[in-house]
Amino acid sequence: MASRVLDATSFYAGIPFSSQEQSFTTPLVFEEIKHIKKSHDAVQALIDLDRLKIIEPEQENTNFVLEKAKNTGDLSELSKEDVSVLALCVQLNGELVTDDYTVSNVAKHLNLKVIPIMSKGISKVLDSVYICPACSKIFEKISNCPICGSKLKKKSSERKSSSNPIRKRAIV
Repeated sequence: MASRVLDATSFYAGIPFSSQEQSFTTPLVFEEIKHIKKSHDAVQALIDLDRLKIIEPEQENTNFVLEKAKNTGDLSELSKEDVSVLALCVQLNGELVTDDYTVSNVAKHLNLKVIPIMSKGISKVLDSVYICPACSKIFEKISNCPICGSKLKKKSSERKSSSNPIRKRAIV
């Protein structure tokens, strides 16, 4: 059975509380859900029962996720918590439980299995490009067009599998 890695939306939806499976999350997500921890001891009970493990992802996995998110154009949309759960999922070769579209998109680029919570999940893996609305030129993530100075707009485009294949990283 693959390791289930939970993002904050998983906790808000009650996933770890309604399952007997062992799950994993990161210290950043654990801190993000601290208001759930204050209201009751359910999260601590999961830890005490060994149904929830909190693991800091290794830096090499974090760097790998950051590079992939930069390549897909999704980096600016990810929080530190998002990057941490993606990195932990890579590290554990796990399944990511989330409803976050950007997190799901990057996870799919990383060949990770995504388990949606309350949605049907994403149907297409997309790359983000940045288009100048004035001169229609396409750029990597920059804020203004270097040609005319207009503010660039982010747009998703279908991934071209022949020129931008997903490569699974060897897990050590």
